[in-house]
Amino acid sequence: MESYIQEVRLKRDKVPDFTEYPFSIPALRKLSRLPLHPKVTFFVGENGTGKSTLLEGIAVAAGFNPEGGTRNFRFSTYASHSELSEYLTLVRGISRPRDGFFFRAESFYNVATEVEHLSENGLGTPIRAYYGGNLHTRSHGESFFALLENRLGGQGLYLFDEPESALSPTRQLAMLQKMHRLIQADSQLIIATHSPILMAYPDSIIYVFSAEGIRAVPYEETEQYRVTLDFLRFYPRMLHELMGEGE
Repeated sequence: MESYIQEVRLKRDKVPDFTEYPFSIPALRKLSRLPLHPKVTFFVGENGTGKSTLLEGIAVAAGFNPEGGTRNFRFSTYASHSELSEYLTLVRGISRPRDGFFFRAESFYNVATEVEHLSENGLGTPIRAYYGGNLHTRSHGESFFALLENRLGGQGLYLFDEPESALSPTRQLAMLQKMHRLIQADSQLIIATHSPILMAYPDSIIYVFSAEGIRAVPYEETEQYRVTLDFLRFYPRMLHELMGEGE
């Protein structure tokens, strides 16, 4: 499958000041061009390294609402997004996605509220029917999985910001299955995550965001993989050390 978005470029000559947010974030300050995988691209790194900021910028540049949802959502609860999207160029493939969704864990409640608002004020089939019902009547994890199962149909560009915050480990494994089905249905995914389960998807590229910039790494070299593996192997000793009982 050809990428819907082949590459992201920062218009460095247009940036007014690299000492101002969001361009002052080290990973973004050093950004020039970033090729995307045609199936799955992962953004990983510590909090504050710019992965969610770049994902948001890509989403807005692609026409999505900054708070999440489809390209048709135009609500605004609180304007907290950066101006990064204005300085990004998305190099697009020949094919165009027929579907799309931007999921943000921190503002999914607002998306669910907008779904209900559109359902109550629209004509014909209520929009909530395409999401598996009223998302507010379910837990965070259940409502997110209802979105995965009912709203995302394939041939789409899907962006997820920390989806694991809503999911148990078992549900994260189930999400891997759903990701694979979407990819088999000609979808492209971009995911900012801390989950070593999700980033294990084999046909993908993993970009680590850090003070040194953005670089591609193998799965086994990510901090998420190494720290999780070490903890599970040696957790009694690690707990002993973390709690200072060896002092």
